This record gives sequence, structure tokens and C-alpha cells, in this order.
Amino acid sequence: MRYGFTHGLALLTAVTAALAVAPCSAQLEGVLGAATRTEATKVHERIYQAAGFGNTFMVLTDDGNVIIDTSLRDTAEKHQKLLRKVSTAPIRYIIFTHAHEDHTTGAAFWKEPDTQVVAQRLFTEMRQYQDRLGEFFARRNAAQFGFDEEKLLEAVRGRRPRVEPTILFDDRHEFELGGTKFELYHTPGETYEHLTVWLPQYKAAFVGDNFYASFPNLYTLRGTRPRWALDYVDSLNKVLALKPEILLPSHGDPITGGDKVAAALSRYRDAIQYVHDATVRGMNDGKDVYTLMREIKLPPELDVGDAYGKVSWSVRGIYEGYVGWFDGDAATMYSEGPQEADVELVRLAGGADAVAKRAVALSEAGEPVRALRLTATALACEPGNEAAMKARAAALKALLARSRNSNERGWLANALRKIESKPPAAATQ
Repeated sequence: MRYGFTHGLALLTAVTAALAVAPCSAQLEGVLGAATRTEATKVHERIYQAAGFGNTFMVLTDDGNVIIDTSLRDTAEKHQKLLRKVSTAPIRYIIFTHAHEDHTTGAAFWKEPDTQVVAQRLFTEMRQYQDRLGEFFARRNAAQFGFDEEKLLEAVRGRRPRVEPTILFDDRHEFELGGTKFELYHTPGETYEHLTVWLPQYKAAFVGDNFYASFPNLYTLRGTRPRWALDYVDSLNKVLALKPEILLPSHGDPITGGDKVAAALSRYRDAIQYVHDATVRGMNDGKDVYTLMREIKLPPELDVGDAYGKVSWSVRGIYEGYVGWFDGDAATMYSEGPQEADVELVRLAGGADAVAKRAVALSEAGEPVRALRLTATALACEPGNEAAMKARAAALKALLARSRNSNERGWLANALRKIESKPPAAATQ
């Protein structure tokens, strides 16, 4: 979705596992594309796609080729072989739509001595941000995607050399190669340095991660700087104004046909705008973030699915992106966290066993989220309490059974692993 080398590896495994869940397979396939294709896909006479979790695109010109996004280091070699069957002409340019490494670490397979590498100017700062929190993101990715934490930390600490941009631009950059004009626009959304590539000759827009077949991750559970909803909306409007007839996202399959592209982008834009406006309206009405997370739902005509991003997470991301962490409760100002008060409540309730019993009843009554909350308080009071651990495992399994979101499933599975991998006396969850 750090975002780096380890993130890409973890995602590749996690989403493959998620595709095995039948109720969400179709939508996840729309987000991810087909990783098992053995040939490059001809999107247009001059545009080819190597599909996978992260797509690689090759644009053919009369004076060499241009690569747009390079996928993961571990899939780039395969992508290169597929696309080299189409053309072995020199690679004149590589364009990064944004700095997430599932779009950039494969660049070493394409970079030639004279290849220019293009990115938006904030790309460098984005990489520095990812590096600065490399170990934090490694731990988060280990949890979200089920990888070995120590191996991810080792990979972060032993970073390989990277391909760096040779051309950086602010709002717009253009060049011509072999009779084909390339226009690049700064379109923040998934990241603040995100760009869109526009080929006016073919009416083709390469939109990176600003569009895929799910509500976007305005907030991603592994952690991110604010992703501003209104930036998404403005960027999608900028693409819509170009009137593209081919839309090429970096995850999932292209969309062809001007009417289909316009409908897909407009619906996506309107869904984001709807969630933003409903959140702001609720904030001004004095509603707290949890109330808004429960209340705000997309209307059927804007329901773009939630196989990857989720509306409730985005609501909280918008809310806290605007006003930060303080919720107006005087108790929140202090370093004593909610769990410390929860411990007192568990004692008043008769101890962890009593709270665990109530959690079991809640799970059986179809309220596993509330049950999960209770088990956290019970275990905060009595770490390793067997009844609380069993109740927590039951709540997690119930939530897993009904989840159709790959990121949510990752965190639920991580919590379940923590419970099931430790004997009761050693559990700290």
C-alpha cells in the first residue's frame, strides 16, 4: 500500500492469500490485476502492460521506449522479459507515478546508461520520509501482511542501491520522443508527490494509484501522512478534463472507451467527495469521530467497494487530518491512556474472567467488535488470562469470517496469531 522493499514483498503474498477468499475475489482481482499472465497485454498499438500486483507499462515510440512504473524488484525481471518480447529498443525514459516502492524498486532492470528517470519534485522528500520511519513501517507491515518481523527489519537495515530521478518537476513537465508527446501533471492523492502521465496523441492517462477498484486508502492501517480527500478530487477532475479514452491504473486492468472512463472516474471522485463532505458536516454538527465512522455510508450509486480501502477508516483519516488527535475530552490531554482506567473497570466488574464471559456472550450475539474491546481490557488487567484469550480468539475469528477487506483481514490475522502462538501465562495481547 515501510512502503518500501519489504512492503512490496509482503503485499504480494498477502493479496494472493486474500484472493483465495471467494466472496471478495472479483473485487480484489480488479484492484490487483492478474499476476499470472504469461504475455504482455496490448492496450493500444503503442502501449503494452505487464500485469501484476504493480503494473509496468511500456510506451513504444520511433526513437526508443518509455517505461511507466516498474513494479517490485522481485517481479520486475519477469515484467522485463514479457515486455522485451514486444520491443528491444532502448529505454529512453522511466517515469515514476509516485515513490511507493512497489512502483519503483524494479527500475534497476530497466535503467540504461542514458535513461532519464522522471518524478515529481516531492519524490525525494517522500523517499526520505519512508527511510526515516523504515523500521516503524517494517514492523507495521510484518503485522499487516503476516511476514517475519526480524527479516523485514533486516531488509530495511540492509537497503540495496536505488535508482534515483534525474529529472524532477513541480506542476507540469513535457517532452517529445519519437513523435509522441508526453505530458506529466502533478496530481496528489495516494501520495503528495503523485503524478499522472498523459499521452494526448492516444488520449491515454496513466493514473498510478489515484484509481483502483476499491474505495481508496485515504488512511492506510500501516500508517501514513494525511492523504487529503480534496487533493484526490482535484486530481481526478484534472484527469477528467483531459477527456481520456484509455485509463491505465498501476493496480488492476485498463479501462477503454471515453464514456466508461468518464463514468468510472466521476463515480470514484464523487464517492470521495461524498465521504469528505459528510465527515466535515458531522464535525460541524458536533459529532465525535466514532459516531461518524458508524454513520457515514456511501449511497448505492457511489458504492465503489471496500476490498482495499474502507470508508470508516477514511472518515477517521479526514477527521484527524483536519483537527489532529485531541477529541475534546479533558482526560485525553494526559499521558495516562484509556487502558489504565479500563483496568480499574475490570476489577470493579469482578476480574478478567467475568469480563471474558461477557465478551463470549457478545460474540455469540453477533457483536464481535465490542467483544474484542472487552478482551483487550481484560488482558490489560490480567495478561495471560486464559478465558480472556479464548474469548479474544473467538471474536477475532468471527470478524475474520465476515471481513472482505484485505488490510482488515491482515490485522485480524496478526492479532489471532499473537493469541494462538503463546501459552496463556505468556500472553500479553
